[in-house]
Parts: sequence; structure tokens; C-alpha cells
Amino acid sequence: MHHKTVLKNGVTILSEKLEHFRSVSLGIWVNAGSREEKAQENGISHFIEHMIFKGTQSRNSLEIAKQLDAIGGLSNAFTGKETTCFHSRVLDKHFSNLADILLDIFLNSAFDPGEMDRERQVILQEINMVEDTPDEHVHVLFSHLFWMNHPLGRSILGTGESVAGIDKETIHHYIKRFYTPDRIILSAAGNIDHDALLGYFQPLFESIESAPETDPRTMPDIHGGVLCHYKETEQIHICLGGKAPHLSSDLRFAGAILNTILGGSMSSRLFQEIREKRGLAYSVYSFLSAYIDTGLLGVYVGTGPKEVNSVLELINKEIRGIQKGELSESDLAEAREHLIGGILLGSESPDSRMMRLAKNEYVFGRYVDFDEMVAKLEKVTVEDVIAIAKETFQDQAVSLVVLGPVNEEDLDLGCLNF
Repeated sequence: MHHKTVLKNGVTILSEKLEHFRSVSLGIWVNAGSREEKAQENGISHFIEHMIFKGTQSRNSLEIAKQLDAIGGLSNAFTGKETTCFHSRVLDKHFSNLADILLDIFLNSAFDPGEMDRERQVILQEINMVEDTPDEHVHVLFSHLFWMNHPLGRSILGTGESVAGIDKETIHHYIKRFYTPDRIILSAAGNIDHDALLGYFQPLFESIESAPETDPRTMPDIHGGVLCHYKETEQIHICLGGKAPHLSSDLRFAGAILNTILGGSMSSRLFQEIREKRGLAYSVYSFLSAYIDTGLLGVYVGTGPKEVNSVLELINKEIRGIQKGELSESDLAEAREHLIGGILLGSESPDSRMMRLAKNEYVFGRYVDFDEMVAKLEKVTVEDVIAIAKETFQDQAVSLVVLGPVNEEDLDLGCLNF
């Protein structure tokens, strides 16, 4: 049973009672991420995520950690392009303690300058770690190219320069603009009553003041093209992709099936052709990144310098094959069942259900049950998948980023002809 309450100031509280669970998964969500940031404050959403756990007026960082550990809490946070989430899961008997801690860190974080300076160094090390991890760094470079000159194209972590410029005043200004009632969702799933949830959170959440409206999000343009980032690495890291359906589009179901068939599973075409049959790569996959008004379907492969053009040719061949209709009802049925299995297995996790509650509220403004998603997947036809493949991978609309010891003139760019 799911419930929804919208407080007078606009904060939304969602719950799904699962009586057969002994735990509760709780998340405080903010409908703001790196997409909201100006260039000079890039990384501030992620910085706030780190600082939330670094002390309040009544608890220091060690006390927060010890109190969460003492109740067996599995606590974490993450920053995305469009949302930030602070979440935890505990046994139901410890929920009142968890509520007290999460309320305190979300509403009363101190953002102590000394703690900020220490955590700034941690984040700078995180940025350096990504730059030293080429299979991650290539995705950052790809976003820069694909969504050029748009916040979606910037790293969630920010840059060394932008992170160095973030101070307590900058954070307070950002929180005042974006941590507003209309953007906040509290989501819980597990053995918890909705009335009890309201009793813990309504009094304090109703006190959060509204702020002037911020500028609406702007839709990014897609930039096709090639970026070759020369770096002395053992492998060549390839990222290639095009525009895909956005989060609320019904076409996203065909996009999900295309992703599964192309490179989203062990039986997928790219995995079988590039890794299993030819041994040209250890890591090869396709991926979907969907946002409120746009999306990306991409392919990643890490391969040897001598094999890069062979791999690019195989990626092109498999995509063009789908575009030309080399797709059967059996292919469709297997991919659909793979996705349905993932959806229904995820339904057995309170963390997954808590996250679904919040995400569906942000995107659709309502609860979306599992049967509805399965029904939408079952309506997808072979023709729908072919159409998405043609729409996503078009001449002049596909981006390619290659990281490693190779120059652009060494690449066979016929791989971008679809």
C-alpha cells in the first residue's frame, strides 16, 4: 500500500508499507543536481552531499558516524545530474533514531569552514582518481562533447578550479535557491506506517521556507563529432553514442529493449561479437542515460591499440544490422523478459522501492506500479526498436570519444556512417 501527502509548503512525503519486511529504507531527495549549477559553482551539489555528514550544531562528524553504526544503519548519499539523495536503511525498531539523525543532518548541517577545507581535499582526490581511471574518464569527456556548453555536459564532481572556489557562503546561497519545499521529497519503503512517517517529519519539514522561483532548465543541444584524447594508457577506451528517449517518453521502453539487445546483457550482440567470438575486449557494453527532457544511448569498449578500428567497425556493423531489420520476435521476447526480470527482482528490495517512489513522483507526479511498466514493455514491437536505432544513430548526430595512445588520423571514422 502506497501513500502520498503534500505538506502546506509543498514538501512531498511518500511511503509504501511492506509488512513482511523487518527494515525501512528512507530517502530525502532534492530535485536539483549538477544540471542546476552555474559553471563557476560546478561540483557544489556533490560538495553539499559530502558535507551533509560532516557535522551539525549538535553532532560532529564522528558522532553522526557512530550513531548510524550503532543502529546498524546502511547510510549513503549520491548526486546525479538532476537529483541529490540522502538515504539509509535500518531495522524497523531503529527508525525513530534514524529519523532524528537524518532530520538533523539535512536541516542543520553546520558547513564548518575547517571541515569544508578537509573535505575539499577529499573531493580533489576523487577528481584525480577519475582522471586516472580511463574507463571512467572517457565518459566524462564524452558528456563534454555530447552536451557541449550545457550543464549536463559538466562533471558532477566539478573541476579543481570550481571546487576550490566553493565556500560556506556559496553553499548557503545554493541551498536557499534549490533546497526548497517544492523540490523536496521524503520517500520511505518497508515496515513503516504513513501516519508515523508524518509524525516524525511533518513538523520540521513544514517549517522549510519557500524561495523565489529559479530559472527553468534549458534543453541541451546534441553535438555530433569526434574527440581524440591522447594519453599513454595500455588500452584504447571508446565511447560512442547518440540521442535517446527522455525519462517520460513511452519510447523509452523501446530504447531499453534496444540497449539490452545491443550491449546491455551477456548475450547482447556487442558482447558476443567483440568479447566472446573475437576476444577483442574484456569490458564492452551499451548504456542508457535518461533525463527529464533528453537522453543518451551509448556504447563503451576498452580494447588494444591495434584493435581499435576493428572494434569501431564491429560496433557500426551491429548497429546498422538492427537498423536494417536484422531483429526477430525471439530477440525481442528475450530482451523483454530480461528487463521484466530485472524490474520484478528489484521489487523485492526496499531500497529499490523507495527510489522508485521518489523518481516516479519527480517524473510523472504519481505512483507507477510494476504491472504498468511490464505492460508498456509488452507493447513494444520489432518495428519500434528498429525505429529507435535509426533515430539514435544518424549521420552527423553521433559523438565519438577515444582516449588512449592514438591520434584522430589513425581512426577509421567510417564507423560514424549509419
